[in-house]
Amino acid sequence: MEENFANKSQSEFEAMMKESGRSVQATLTAQHRSFDSYFQDLLNKSEKALYDAFPSMYGELYTQNVKVFKDLYSELRRYYRSSNINLEEALNEFWTRLLERLFKLLNPQYHITDEYLDCMVKHAEQHKPFGEVPRDLKVKATRAFIAARSYAQGFLVGSDVVKKVSQVSLSHECTRAIMKLMYCPHCRGMSSVRPCNNYCLNVVKGCLANQADLSTEWKYLMDSLIGVADRIDGPYNVDTVIGTIHMRIAEAISNLQENKDSITSKVFQGCGNPKISTKGSSSEDKKRRGKVTLEAKSSAQALEMLVLDAKGNLTALKTYWITLPSSLCSKKVMASSASDDKCWNGMTKGSYLPQVMGDGLANQINNPEVEVDITKPDMTIRQQIMQLKIMTNRLGNANIGNDVDFQDTSDDMSGSGSGDSCPDDVCGKRLSKSPSTRQPETNAIPKQSGHGINGASSRSLPSASLLLLLSVAVIAAQHLWR
Repeated sequence: MEENFANKSQSEFEAMMKESGRSVQATLTAQHRSFDSYFQDLLNKSEKALYDAFPSMYGELYTQNVKVFKDLYSELRRYYRSSNINLEEALNEFWTRLLERLFKLLNPQYHITDEYLDCMVKHAEQHKPFGEVPRDLKVKATRAFIAARSYAQGFLVGSDVVKKVSQVSLSHECTRAIMKLMYCPHCRGMSSVRPCNNYCLNVVKGCLANQADLSTEWKYLMDSLIGVADRIDGPYNVDTVIGTIHMRIAEAISNLQENKDSITSKVFQGCGNPKISTKGSSSEDKKRRGKVTLEAKSSAQALEMLVLDAKGNLTALKTYWITLPSSLCSKKVMASSASDDKCWNGMTKGSYLPQVMGDGLANQINNPEVEVDITKPDMTIRQQIMQLKIMTNRLGNANIGNDVDFQDTSDDMSGSGSGDSCPDDVCGKRLSKSPSTRQPETNAIPKQSGHGINGASSRSLPSASLLLLLSVAVIAAQHLWR
């Protein structure tokens, strides 16, 4: 019977953890889905507006270069989806290809070779054939895409961390303590007596000691997401920048058309006069045909509501790991009130006298209910702490407009411990603890100073590569801990 109670208490407690984690996962996943849908829709509408308006605006200047425009939007989407693409290079390539093709179409009377185009491109920065649009768009679009990509990825990383941590198995000592908390009253004929709240807190804090150590990095991630959200709906103005890409391209083409003679003259001066083409064709159809007004359909209000909702949810989730024990005790275990002196205290019906332990692994050194080896951190959870650090670093860089390559750094590792049977004397015995003079080991991951968004602009953020190396070091140290 004791073995049955042990297995039952273990499965029930792990189910409670997973249920609580699923709620957080659902919140983060919903936020990701909402923003992703908004951002993709913004990009789709810009592309559609370009395809709808450009044929009547530019004739062959557009129809003979459709692939150039399609490739641009394709590259932008690939970058947003975390492909290994240099966004600045992709934008530069777009303007170069567009210039080469438009210059030939605007000067059909000349035979322009690839070598001549190479020469022209080299002088493009000096002549600025598209005006200031390429430089301005590159700065604004790069910041907006970096922020949007990191922001969307941050929600997924947070959800994945919760999922992995919720699957960590209970230790043998924890299983014993949970069984004693939840089922020993039944053996004593006190099935209606609820566990004392402080007693429940000490048991759960001992069982979730490693999980509580996620709290600091978790809070930094939530703060970083909030900081980037403010950028997206503020200085980086994602709605305006992404939603008007087609308008900026139109502006650039107009600059080239209006200054065609001046630009052509400068190119001829720098690269020489090309040969006259024997095919000489009219360029009437290649000129701007008519005036079509391009309008940006703002969805700023939708973005504002998205960001507002996200910030509210992220703020509420900041303390998730620290408040998890009290949440489980009050809502799942149904512990008695803190002042109740007629509750199950682990031995009998009465008040619970021991003080409540602090949060985290180091604070469980004298936990009276669960024997916790504070020198052996759970490796799965330490790995997830590193994932939080890496993502926070990316968001910190995104907040100041710096790009960081996204890499798959996930590494599933097995949880520690498993459930076991409960000996006869478990229900009438409290763990005997003597104060220790030894300094507790909290974890082997170096503390990262200046986490999150605050102060990001005044310091040099560590690279993701450095954090990955630290992660490898942690995994390598596993054998020492065990």
